[in-house]
Amino acid sequence: MLRFFVHYGIHFIVPIIIGLSFYKKNRLKITIILLAGILIDLDHLLANPIFSPDRCSINFHPLHTYWAIALYLIMLIPNKTRVFGIALMIHILADTADCYLM
Repeated sequence: MLRFFVHYGIHFIVPIIIGLSFYKKNRLKITIILLAGILIDLDHLLANPIFSPDRCSINFHPLHTYWAIALYLIMLIPNKTRVFGIALMIHILADTADCYLM
């Protein structure tokens, strides 16, 4: 139960808190972008089975590989891609926490 709340709390509550707290000017738009970071889970459709509760996503699914994570970190540097980088890194943080709680 703890694993569920930590994993989905990071996926949904953390982006809302960041969007509302740090982006006062465009809070709704930024919050939606941050929440959309969950879309990288579309790479789960390439796995068989699509969902396995005992599988760690990190370095298993294509958009969760260390190479992809390195790209997400690089996206944090330019202002134009920073919000997308934050969204993707929040997602990776949620999945990493999930892996540790397995």
